Amino acid sequence: MPKRFTLVEAERLLPEIEKSIREAVSLKGQYEEAEQSLQSFAQRVAMQGGMTIDRDAVLQERAQRDRLGQRLKAAVEEIHEFGCVIKDLDVGLIDFPTFFHGKEVYLCWKMGESGINHWHGVDEGFAGRKPIDAEFLANHSGDLTN
Repeated sequence: MPKRFTLVEAERLLPEIEKSIREAVSLKGQYEEAEQSLQSFAQRVAMQGGMTIDRDAVLQERAQRDRLGQRLKAAVEEIHEFGCVIKDLDVGLIDFPTFFHGKEVYLCWKMGESGINHWHGVDEGFAGRKPIDAEFLANHSGDLTN
């Protein structure tokens, strides 16, 4: 069964989540840059046909991309192991499953926000974010008993 969070539990976990998501966002950018560099090299080879290839440089770039990919995978897995759901790795958008009025919803946090101040239904996404208000606080629970 997936982890369910109370607001207090999710808030307590934020420093670790923020560290991991910042690393993942950075690694994703670096990975994409390395991949673009390799794609650009492949295009030059295809267009210029007999050009001299710096094989070592290409192999180093590929190895760097692969290392970045492994580190990115580990950072994403770490976030998932906490029980969180990554919604957008470009901006660092994380959801924490919880319950409100007996239905599964998500506590929603975006990298750079000072705390968890919003929630949304599982089918609503970021656009459907609602502020955490007194009604939410009175009627939400992180477990299945509510």
